[in-house]
Amino acid sequence: MTYKEALVYLESFINYEKINGYNYRSSLKLERMKRFVSLLGDPQKDTISIHIAGTKGKGSTASYVHSILTKSGFRTGLYTSPHLTDFRERIRIGNELIGERELSSILVKIKEVVERSMKYDRPSFFEIYTALAYLYFKEKKCDFAVYEVGLGGRLDATNVIEPLVNVITPLSYEHMDKLGGTLTRIAVEKCGIIKKNSICISAPQEKEALKVIEETCRKRNSRLFLVGKDITFKEVHSNEFEQVFDIRGMSNEYTMLKSHLIGQYQIINAAAAIGIIEALKLRGIFIPMRAVREGIECARWEGRLEVMGRDPYIVLDGAQNKASAGALAAAVKKIFKYKKLVLVLGVSKDKDINGILEELTPISDSIVLTMSSVVERAMDAERIKEAAGKIGVGHNDILTTSNVDEALENAILTAGKNDLILVTGSLFVIGDAKAYFAVKGSRECIKAQ
Repeated sequence: MTYKEALVYLESFINYEKINGYNYRSSLKLERMKRFVSLLGDPQKDTISIHIAGTKGKGSTASYVHSILTKSGFRTGLYTSPHLTDFRERIRIGNELIGERELSSILVKIKEVVERSMKYDRPSFFEIYTALAYLYFKEKKCDFAVYEVGLGGRLDATNVIEPLVNVITPLSYEHMDKLGGTLTRIAVEKCGIIKKNSICISAPQEKEALKVIEETCRKRNSRLFLVGKDITFKEVHSNEFEQVFDIRGMSNEYTMLKSHLIGQYQIINAAAAIGIIEALKLRGIFIPMRAVREGIECARWEGRLEVMGRDPYIVLDGAQNKASAGALAAAVKKIFKYKKLVLVLGVSKDKDINGILEELTPISDSIVLTMSSVVERAMDAERIKEAAGKIGVGHNDILTTSNVDEALENAILTAGKNDLILVTGSLFVIGDAKAYFAVKGSRECIKAQ
């Protein structure tokens, strides 16, 4: 199987990331995934794992942990979703993405199992890719694997692992048609990853969500450590290039840590990551202070307050709900100095468009609406415009476009040298934007130094 054939085979499976309107509880079948990995020899059991669920900050927290463990000398796998421009971004060891040949070779083994034993109950795209990660990390003899939950937690394909540490990053309203219309119901789904007699680290939470986390940990005899209580943090200073902060953990104090992931919420993510590292000590695994410091500084996570250009600033961030959009707006105002802000926005149909608009339109001087071309569930730009009108945003301030390339070209023409172009709303839009700048590069803007 060639890499091109492998991609075609992967695309032959139903991909719930790209479609809208499916039934969450009947479509995502954890028992099917358990049977699937059992037929593959349960490769997930051969690697020590860390499991991360939540609404905001899952990927960044995973990236911090992965970076710290790698700097400690451990062979560490990282599994995240979705990807921005390349399927292979989802699976990596250290700084290396899974190779095309390796992906294709492992997929041949998976195909044999699917065609022989599961042809009447075919796995989804995400289940196939998750199994691919399990096999890859086993074959490469990884010491650790860090897994980011895809959707929810309880029914997610990653929930067949038995992690040393579970993590719940900040919870807010998302995927309410699938996870539930209240923060309590959403938290119940997320807390499905918490295992009996485990260790759980939680980021700061709303009272409603924290209550579910505490009750779940109590029922499952899981030790719970809270960022903001057991693990505290303090910002020292920040700018568009980096931020410096102190973290007091459960057993150590880490002063003047430096991170190139900007935005105060990244300090919270770093605190959760350090909570994970200190929890490993309770399992007999000791990580040197040097590795923590180097891992925090070397962590990278694309598409989150990522500066693609300056003069004008071009900033990409995959804020996909009201809470994330609010945090993004606050971070942009705090970190960047600019004259006017041009908002480039595209979202999926299942997102809280009113909430996102309420947070981002007040900081915007002009708005360019768009939609990703790679997903069926992308919301039409005219529909976003209608929603903006209902909350009082004048139609004269809004331009609609049919794709991200067109939106960016219009935004660049609109923006002056001292302005800021903010591209946000969907990671699929961010992926399209990164692909655009990979081709256009410095012809369209001055690249980030």
